[in-house]
Amino acid sequence: MSVEVIRTGQHRDGRDIVLFDIEVPGMEMRMTNYGGIIMLLKVPDRNGELVDVVLGFDELEDYFTRSPYFGALVGRYANRIREGRFVLDGKSYQVPVNASGNALHGGLTGFDKKVMNWEVTGESSVRLTYVSPDGEEGFPGELRLEAEYALTPEHDLLLRYRAVTDQDTVVNLTNHSYFNLSGSGDILGHEVRINADQFTEVDGKGIPTGTLLDVAGTPMDFRERHTVGERIDSDYPQLAQFRGYDHNYALNGGEWAAEAYSPKTGILMKVRTTLPGMQFYASCTLGPLENAKGGARYDHYGAVCFETQFYPDSPNHENFPSAVLRAGETYEQETVYSFRTE
Repeated sequence: MSVEVIRTGQHRDGRDIVLFDIEVPGMEMRMTNYGGIIMLLKVPDRNGELVDVVLGFDELEDYFTRSPYFGALVGRYANRIREGRFVLDGKSYQVPVNASGNALHGGLTGFDKKVMNWEVTGESSVRLTYVSPDGEEGFPGELRLEAEYALTPEHDLLLRYRAVTDQDTVVNLTNHSYFNLSGSGDILGHEVRINADQFTEVDGKGIPTGTLLDVAGTPMDFRERHTVGERIDSDYPQLAQFRGYDHNYALNGGEWAAEAYSPKTGILMKVRTTLPGMQFYASCTLGPLENAKGGARYDHYGAVCFETQFYPDSPNHENFPSAVLRAGETYEQETVYSFRTE
């Protein structure tokens, strides 16, 4: 097990950008302190050959200029806030809008674009830290973030987040890796299971209406394994408006949240989380993106994302689990992506 620190010679915001090559037997990851981005993740297929299962770029410059949040640590508020507005303790706040008149993934310059401080914390782990000042992107309170990334000999990727604030604020952090367990091509043949009886109904811009809909009897039901492509062309309104899956599932809790399996490689990924929701995104609007990692072209349905989270627009819905972090309290969450073969 090892962590190699690579100096890139590049910097932003006056801080140096470094890469980390983390290895355990049979598993490799490359990440960077720029945006907490996971750039490469290699896991063994059924034949023991390593497959890179995340989309991305070879060059850092591409992450600066044209990345759709590939592999990034997203915050302060992952997913959407209606019109970038919310009220907290009777006071109104405005976050910059950057997606069809709404705030997405923290505003114009979210955590995915920040250079973070770092330290190697173990034989296969790195911790990133960042201090978000009061008022950054319109959010109240100085927020102190810690994010730890670790690989285990069992081929788990552990993501642990911790944050404290000096004022009441809202916090919703996630990792936005785009997974393709086949290593290339589309993911329509990936088999997916999601441990959720309900999902949040959304309008055509992805903003929750406040209603939770039952998955039973709809193409949103992944309580048993289905391929992504099996029902993706359904005329079910919630699905048709996005040409596919881009929805938050209200997780049932328990040992696991979701899983994905590639019959091509035999790679199975299981997801565990301490959070109440998960955005299942089948890359309906991805690409075409030319000259990506290894010269690849990424198109629609090129990956699946399992973004563990509080529900979208939670600050504007009292019936949703609260994403409010009070001064003096600690935000803590853990998400684990476990890789095995079948």
